[in-house]
Amino acid sequence: MPKNSVLGFPRIGEKRELKFALERFWSGQSDFDAVEAVADELKKRHWNYQLDAGIELISCNDFSYYDLMLDTTILLGAIPERFRDISEPTALYFAMARGDKTHTAMQMTKWFNTNYHYIVPELTATTTYALNTEKVLREFEEAKAAGVSNPKVNLIGPITYLGLSKSDDIDPFEHFDKVLALYETLLKHLDEAGVEYVQIDEPYFTKDVEQKMLSLLKIAYDRLGNVSNNIKLIVTTYFNHSCEATNVLVHTPVYGLGLDFVYGEKNLESLDAIAISSKQLFAGVVDGRNVWRNDIEKTLQFLETITQHIEREKITIATSCSLLHTPYTLKYEEKLESEIKSWLAFGLEKLDEVNLITEQFFKEPLSPKEQEAYSQNIRANISRKHSKTIHDEAVQKRIATALIVERDTPYAKRIQVQRETLGYKDLSTTTIGSFPQTPELRQTRRDYKKGAITQDQYELVMKKYIDECVAFQESVGLDVLVHGEPERNDMVEYFGEMLKGFAFTQNGWVQSYGSRCVKPPLIFGDVSRPKAMTVSWSAYAQSKTQKHMKGMLTGPVTILNWSFVRDDKSRDEVAKQIAVAISDEVDDLQKAGIKIIQVDEAAFKEGYPLRNEQINDYEKWALESFKISVASAEATTQIHTHMCYSDFNDIIHTIEAMDADVITIETARSGNRLLKIFKEAGYKQEVGPGIYDIHSPRVPSVEEMVAQIKALQEVLPQKQLWINPDCGLKTRKWDEVKPSLQNMVEAVNIVRREATY
Repeated sequence: MPKNSVLGFPRIGEKRELKFALERFWSGQSDFDAVEAVADELKKRHWNYQLDAGIELISCNDFSYYDLMLDTTILLGAIPERFRDISEPTALYFAMARGDKTHTAMQMTKWFNTNYHYIVPELTATTTYALNTEKVLREFEEAKAAGVSNPKVNLIGPITYLGLSKSDDIDPFEHFDKVLALYETLLKHLDEAGVEYVQIDEPYFTKDVEQKMLSLLKIAYDRLGNVSNNIKLIVTTYFNHSCEATNVLVHTPVYGLGLDFVYGEKNLESLDAIAISSKQLFAGVVDGRNVWRNDIEKTLQFLETITQHIEREKITIATSCSLLHTPYTLKYEEKLESEIKSWLAFGLEKLDEVNLITEQFFKEPLSPKEQEAYSQNIRANISRKHSKTIHDEAVQKRIATALIVERDTPYAKRIQVQRETLGYKDLSTTTIGSFPQTPELRQTRRDYKKGAITQDQYELVMKKYIDECVAFQESVGLDVLVHGEPERNDMVEYFGEMLKGFAFTQNGWVQSYGSRCVKPPLIFGDVSRPKAMTVSWSAYAQSKTQKHMKGMLTGPVTILNWSFVRDDKSRDEVAKQIAVAISDEVDDLQKAGIKIIQVDEAAFKEGYPLRNEQINDYEKWALESFKISVASAEATTQIHTHMCYSDFNDIIHTIEAMDADVITIETARSGNRLLKIFKEAGYKQEVGPGIYDIHSPRVPSVEEMVAQIKALQEVLPQKQLWINPDCGLKTRKWDEVKPSLQNMVEAVNIVRREATY
């Protein structure tokens, strides 16, 4: 029986090799053979690292060129009808992911409560299927060739796949029998290929599920578990507890159950049922979502409590989820303060933690090198607990006082004042904030950080870019302008760099979607704002135009959810500390003459707990944190916020309670489905639904945008609507951005003219 296992490994590469290979291919600088060569090298390296670290059960098929849910759609042959005119496999794959000149991309949304995005399967009553095992079998053979003697094949489970699919005309589970039959056939192929271990991920069951889903779970794994006597099925869940599903799965012929004990401590309640069933427990005790060094002594004590229920030999040490959600390795971090670095463990380092925990748990002798690593772990955890760099009495005292949570003037009165003082039109046009990040900007920021150029030289380049952004926006006729954010490397990292209590990595990249990577800050201590962060840039931009210039801030909940957050303090207290800092910035901006301020909460929804029983607590502190951050705004200061792809149906009243004057949302890939939720809820505030998808290089036509705006008018009154792209334009190129925004403004002008006749 395997003593340890890793649920999955980062695939972007330790120096983002896959990202750069993909982007060269997409830009026409290389062919796909070059991408495949990079991918092959990365997979071999990933497997070798795990072999060297002593990982016994190593995954294959956890690699993807874009997304594993998209890979599963290809595996099942569930190609949406609109892509069936594409015969070439690579072109088909990336058209589904990113769109092309004639095809709109498939919808993308958050993977449970993480910042990873998956491609949402599209199912209809007429969807057809055709099993395509080429990738799965090829990667199994590649892993064996690389020296992995018994690779574990990773699959997204059939119920999770259907549960996360969307359909306009059927319940996706009407396809249950068809899809399950494909999985049975797939397992037969894997059996013939000599596969012994198959990890099937069913994180859908860490959410609240209906009895119907549990009945389907029993049917599914009764059938899949009986396909082959040779294959050992490991059904894995993560991000929360899955007690209901576990109580079903123990009565099916699966080999093992993978449970998350880091974020699903309630899984302890299932131990006796697992023990009676004699299933192998894959105990997720090494955090796959955060970067803090495992407290091995504490983990070993926890595992000993599990042995009071389950035999030691029936326990496999594992990560809580795939290491996809952590940076690759600490070995390139040369600038992190040494004390803070000693508290961290990234992907490669977590492999060593799994190994150390395994050897200690199974009472195996440690080598001198391993003994030293174990001693270092103990010292680092003691150091972190008592470090004076973590605690700031002034911050704690301010948070303990009564903080202003509500704005002085109710929305109904504020919006009247704002329309009078700001003088903006119906269907006002704006953008979400960022403009393309050119190579020159990135190089200038790097040179400034390295000290290769002076501050004056740095500011000259940034201001020149702002001048160009302002001039372009005025030339196309946008109503409310932005400064383009040339000084910002990332919407969270930029603010974290100016807040106390944050630390930053050089190479701590994590995949967000496709080739898009983010480098989350580390919140290690109490948070405060030593000085203004954005005022000088916004004030400069405002001086270049008579139109209103939006101040651009990132909200406290998004900063929290897009950071690696300290685990020694509650998230609500950390969020409140950040909120107070943002509130100070809002006040400074309005005093500097900035009358429209956008406080983005792009990640507000993704932080929601997966279980209803935990939602009220999250909503309470998340809502309070946002309201604290904008409470300093006067009635004449208009507060905007932005939210990324989310299902707002279950939180629409919370969004309303945020009390922002204007909310912009991503809707281009989902039509008016999200917007209709706002109408049905009687939402009173103003809304800016994105009318074109910025995650695709495609430039929408004027006619297409006119149709989109008219469709919006069928849902909400014109007076309530703003017009804007889906999201920030940072990742796009200028030759895509300029015509798209020109077309957007022209479309609005056409609609406005028609409205006057």
